[in-house]
Amino acid sequence: MNVKIIHKDGMKFEAQTANSSFVIDCPVISPIEYFLAGIITCSATDVVLVPQNQGYEIKDLEVDGEVVRNEDMPRKFNELHLSYTFNSDAKDILASRWVMASIESYCSTINTIRGVTKITFSLTHNGKLIKDKVEVISGEVTPTDFGSVDGCCPS
Repeated sequence: MNVKIIHKDGMKFEAQTANSSFVIDCPVISPIEYFLAGIITCSATDVVLVPQNQGYEIKDLEVDGEVVRNEDMPRKFNELHLSYTFNSDAKDILASRWVMASIESYCSTINTIRGVTKITFSLTHNGKLIKDKVEVISGEVTPTDFGSVDGCCPS
């Protein structure tokens, strides 16, 4: 993977990837907001694709991320809480497994910060809160194999 950043003018930068390019307009959207959006989007794609590969459809998916950062420099992420909300025709336990598959195995961005950031999640499935502030064990990725997923963040 390679990304090139080119300064355009003022605080605007163009990010060029192998597939596309986009403008980062600081401080309209800061690089740390892009980073958080990338983490959330990586996991969201997993939560759509894992069920899809199992013959289920996710509807009305929303993932909200809230970060607690250091007060002083470097202002790294100390805590990250992800709140997943979606509807499906699956049982709650399966919906929970889809989220855990993303967090524990598939999402490269989450697994990049897992060892240094306390990560928790909540899950509301079909209008019912089924997981609330569950702490994800930090450290190495678990060896659980949930199958192959071709998400937005390939390993």
